[in-house]
Order: sequence, then C-alpha cells, then structure tokens
Amino acid sequence: MDVTRQRRRENLYNLISRNKLDTAFFILIFSLLLGFVGFLLGYFFNWGIEYYILYGLFIVVYNLVCYFNSDKVALAVNRAQPASPEEFYLLHNVVEEVALAAGIPKPRVYVIDDDAPNAFATGRNPKHAAVAVTRGLLQMMDREELQGVIAHEVAHIRNYDILLMTVVAIIGGLIILFRDIFLRWSFFASGSRRRDSRSRGEGQSGVILLLIGLVLTIVAPILVALIRAAISRQREFLADASGAYIVRNPIGLARALRKIGLSSGRLTTASEATAHMFTANPLGKDRGEQASLFASHPPLSERIRRLEALTFD
Repeated sequence: MDVTRQRRRENLYNLISRNKLDTAFFILIFSLLLGFVGFLLGYFFNWGIEYYILYGLFIVVYNLVCYFNSDKVALAVNRAQPASPEEFYLLHNVVEEVALAAGIPKPRVYVIDDDAPNAFATGRNPKHAAVAVTRGLLQMMDREELQGVIAHEVAHIRNYDILLMTVVAIIGGLIILFRDIFLRWSFFASGSRRRDSRSRGEGQSGVILLLIGLVLTIVAPILVALIRAAISRQREFLADASGAYIVRNPIGLARALRKIGLSSGRLTTASEATAHMFTANPLGKDRGEQASLFASHPPLSERIRRLEALTFD
C-alpha cells in the first residue's frame, strides 16, 4: 500500500511539473505569435524602431496582466459574484473541508446566477484561486454530490490545471482578435487604394493582409478547438480521479455528473472559448457516447464509468 501511495504522489508531482511546463510553453508560443504579428504589421506599415520597442513592451505587459489577472477575467466573463458566507454556508463549508483535505488554502468562493448545474475553478496557483458554482448546481446536488464537484475543481487547482486552461482561453481569444485585425486593416488598405490610384503599395499590402485574415478565418477556430481539446480532455479524467482520491469517494462526483447529464439547461454565460474550464461542457456537447475531435470534455458516460470503477485501499 505504501508503494501505491508513493506512486500516486510521484504521478501527481509529475503532473504538476508538466502543467507548469505546458503553461510556460503556451505563454512562449503566445509571445512569439504576438511578435510575428508585430513584425508583419511593422513590415507593411514601415514602423520605426520606436514602434517595435512599444510593441515589445505591449507583449511583456499583456503577459503579466494575463498572468496576474487570469482569475478576474474568467470570473468577470462568467458573471460570477462573491458568495456570501451567511447565505451560502454549506458551500463555504464544503469548499473549506475539501481544500483542507487537499492540502491547499481555501479558494475564494463565487456563485453564478444561472439555473444550469455547473462549476469551474480559476487562478494562477493554489494561493490565488477561486471556485465558482451555479445556483442550479447548489439546488440540484445533495452534500455528497456537491463535495464531489468541489473536489474535482480543487483537484484542478492543486494540479495547476487552472492557469493552463485560462491561458489557453486567452490565447484562443487573441487568435480570433488577430484575425479581425488583419481583415480590418486589409479593407482599410484596399479602400485607400480605391481613393488614391497612386497608393499601389498600400493596395498590395491590403491584399496580403486580406489573405492572412482569410487564412486565420479558416484556421483560427480549428486551431483554438484542437488546442483546447488537447489540453482539457485528459485533465478532466485526471481531475475526476484526483478529486475522488481527495475525499476518498468517487460516487458523489459520479452521481453529480449523472444529474448534470440529465439536465437540459445550458449555461447562458458560457461560450466556446471558455467551455473547457467547466466541470462539464456548459453547452451540452459531452452528453453523447463518443467525443468528437474538437470536444472540450470527454463523454460524461465515460467519466461516470471510470469513477464507479475506482477503488481505494
């Protein structure tokens, strides 16, 4: 039994280290992507050295803002409000006991005013984390089921999944933003050429920018979906198992997922860009038996099957 526990600890440490490396990798790729966009814009619009310096500072500041404010962005986008300890005493009590069992500080607790049952965690590390649940989840789940959902989210926090998933969401949104920038600038350059027949260079730049924008229009949604799916799906299985191990009970989360699967509600604040952050897909795309290539979550039925097969010696 000691050997089994040692292996679990080693696997957990390996997972945490890998998540930290993955986060650094995506931030690096994100910075290189920003730098490439800056190079293209500078080339087409003849930037001087001062513009490149300002753009480099923008990249640094943007990364720092994203890192230190990832939780605030995720909570604001999903319209989560702080949960009053008096009104949501049970929720605070469950979050505190699960965090204690996981060996992390108690996350900040938020509530989303929506009838669809769901939850998510966010933050840059266990010391700066938050858990948000919907009113629908609180109304639908008993204490054991709520404990299972909170344990799943606390596992994401302890495993350093939360920063990685938030960074992926931000990068996905930025890729879409780049697409719109190139399309708008291409139309601007094309309009300049029509107004002034001498602006042949601007017109050619507009054509090139238009082509880049069109490529991003096709590639961006696919790229965002593939990145999100690759990051999220396996981590849901790991968070299910880790959460069950924290509370020594896989059945609570299994029952909670079954109730979520039977619910017909869709979370109104969720979008494709943030769907991978939730306990279950808030758009209902994990209710089938098979997951598509672009699915942000594995099928609920498969997660339930794995949870019910878990045993703890």
